[in-house]
Amino acid sequence: MTKMSKKTIIVFSGDYDRMMAAFIIANGAAAMDDEVTMFFTFWGLSALRKTQKPAGVKSDNSFLQNMFGGMLPKHAEKLGLSKFNFGGAGRFMMKKVMKSENVMTVAELIETAQEQGIKMIACTMSMDVLGITKEELIDGIEYAGVATYLGEADEANVNLFI
Repeated sequence: MTKMSKKTIIVFSGDYDRMMAAFIIANGAAAMDDEVTMFFTFWGLSALRKTQKPAGVKSDNSFLQNMFGGMLPKHAEKLGLSKFNFGGAGRFMMKKVMKSENVMTVAELIETAQEQGIKMIACTMSMDVLGITKEELIDGIEYAGVATYLGEADEANVNLFI
């Protein structure tokens, strides 16, 4: 099956609502048979974190890297809203409305993206800066730097930054 076109999305934001938008666009494009690459950098990496940090994973992280890792949301469903977060209450209210309207959660959107073959790339430089290890991130993703993303973007007809 030949892909019609290619889309790339830089996922920089770690906000729940923006992450939803990124995955809704990505899944929509994949459903239209477009090739989709998502490049997760800085705060966007939080969506790719596993719900539990693997036991026994040791790192050579600095104090600051450990602080960053500790302060970042632990997985996609812990991300805050960009507006009206109210210390996490906003996310709870948003998810309640989403459930009543049968809207998929970010975790479900990520699962759908993987099922559709959307390429998800974790930025290795951002991982280093934030002290995030491969073991902390979900299975089925790739790891690369900005040059890889730029190579994908050169071939795409749409490039988004969220």
